[in-house]
Amino acid sequence: MNRLPAVDEGTWRLAPHAHVIVHETADGNEFITIYDCGAAAKPPSAQVIGNLVRVRARHETTPQPTGYIAKLREPAVLERQDEAHWLIRAIDERDGIDRSGDGRDGV
Repeated sequence: MNRLPAVDEGTWRLAPHAHVIVHETADGNEFITIYDCGAAAKPPSAQVIGNLVRVRARHETTPQPTGYIAKLREPAVLERQDEAHWLIRAIDERDGIDRSGDGRDGV
């Protein structure tokens, strides 16, 4: 399931206030579910299995019993690094320039 708008092969645009829910699985992977907004009562925009390596966009992290939620606070994209690794990075919607500095230490 992936209804995110594609930027190119391996890169998808996220909503500016997307909620990324990461559940740790028994085999060491992560089940990543992406919602356009935490307040919207609609199905997820995407679900992937792998490891979210880093969130390089302003966000708040909320710990959960089986993982965490990253609540984005700026426009960003989801990038596939390889078959099992994902990265979220900030973008500047006005000119498309990558602002790849960490939005926050940690995740």
